[in-house]
This record gives sequence, C-alpha cells and structure tokens, in this order.
Amino acid sequence: MTNMAVEMWAGVAGQWGDQADEIDERGAAITETMLARTAPAPGERVLELACGPGGAGLAAAALVGDSGEATLSDAVPAMVAIAAARAADRGLGNVRTAVLDLDQIDRPDGSYDVVLCREGLMFAVEPAGAVREIHRVLRPGGRVAVAVWGPRAQNPWLALVLDAVGAELGMPVPPPGIPGPFSLDDRDGLATLLAGAGLADVVVEDVAVPLRSPSFEAWWTRTTALAGPLAAIVAGLPDATRASLADRLRAALVPYTSAAGVELPGLAVVASGRRP
Repeated sequence: MTNMAVEMWAGVAGQWGDQADEIDERGAAITETMLARTAPAPGERVLELACGPGGAGLAAAALVGDSGEATLSDAVPAMVAIAAARAADRGLGNVRTAVLDLDQIDRPDGSYDVVLCREGLMFAVEPAGAVREIHRVLRPGGRVAVAVWGPRAQNPWLALVLDAVGAELGMPVPPPGIPGPFSLDDRDGLATLLAGAGLADVVVEDVAVPLRSPSFEAWWTRTTALAGPLAAIVAGLPDATRASLADRLRAALVPYTSAAGVELPGLAVVASGRRP
C-alpha cells in the first residue's frame, strides 16, 4: 500500500473503530464463509491481512483456542491499534497484532496454517504479488480465504456514490490505474489469480451483503465516515458541491427507499484455496 493510501485510511480509522461492531455485523456472512472454507482448528496459527478493526481475525481466534494464535495485521497502524483494543476488550490472550503490508508480508516462509483477508486484496498495488506472498507464508497444507467486492453493478451501495462523486468532479472515481473496490470483481480472474500463485483446490463463491439503513441521512453519514479514500475526497469538497452531491444521491436512492428505510444490494466474492 502506498504512503498516501495509508494516510487516507488512517484518516478514517477512528470512524471504523466507532462502528466496528456494525461493520462486523454486516460482514458476518462473509466471515462465516471464509472460516468455513479455511476451518481454523485448535492449536493453529492464523494471519489476518488488511484487518481493519479485526473482525475476521477475532472470529478465527475463538476457533483456534488458547493453544493457537491469531495475528491481526494491517498496513495502517491506527487500524492495528483498534484491532488490538478490541481483542483486549474480549480478553483474548491468543491474539497478536502487527503492522504488515499484504504487498510484502514481513513474516518467514510457512509461518501460518490459515490466512484471511476480508475486503483488502483489491487495494493491493500488485494483487498477483500479494497472493504469492500469501502462498509463501502458508505452511504446506495451509488454507487461505480472501473476500473482495463483486461486480460494480451488483453493489449499488457503493457504486452509486462513486458515480455521483465522479459526476460532480467530472472524472472517474477512482482514477484509472488506481486500485479500487471493484478492481478484482471478475470471478474467473480471481480464481486465476489464486491458482497462478500455486494454490490448489481454488473455490470462488458469491455472498450476498445487503446494506440497510433507517434513512438516507443515516446511510450518507455512514458512507462519508467509512469510505476510506473516498471519504477524504468528499470531505475536501466545497459545501455547495457536497450539498449537490447529497441531492444527486438522494434521487439515485429512491428505488431502494421505503417506509422502512434504505436497503441496497451488495455482493462479495470469496475465493479460497490451499498450499499443496
């Protein structure tokens, strides 16, 4: 991850910490699928990459027990601190934390039985290299599961925001050549990425991840707080432009709004495999 990207994600780390439980609740089906595919067992060592508040790693820590170990890591030190605090609050003595970049994992070969990466690989500078790094730190027989966002059209909860910001700025968001949330949305391409790194028994599956909010205002507040680099872009807009953006999005969300609030479809793709 570039220094600029680290700084941008650090800028929203506090909000991610404040809403960590909600983030984990929305991602519960993703985490459940990842753990089902990798089956962390008592005594095993787990590494979570791009952990954010650490939800997937904390869930894995409960499975490996006191005889095992889960390391929660992120390239953003502020995110690692949040994950560490959440582990301490839960009294999990088998959790470790580390500042690690998934593009170059500073750990010896064959260190882990399981590697998890929920919603992080799509931001890697070189995804193929990152998957090779994951393969390297897995022991023979070790398992990996990564989750990325599926096709843009099936994720209006975020695509509508990117489209609206792009329309206001007169340019695509993210800019061409910059890793974005949908950069690994092709299922066949994701499978090829894992297989190309030497992983076997690769399986790719869809997981529905709808986003529900009681109102447009609540949804917009959440989005601008948690959207990483996009949040920084929105925060830097003039007041009039931000107001225009909100109006544009309010109109775009009409098809997804009812008396119960806002419900937007979302789709994640989970890919798993093992090191032979």
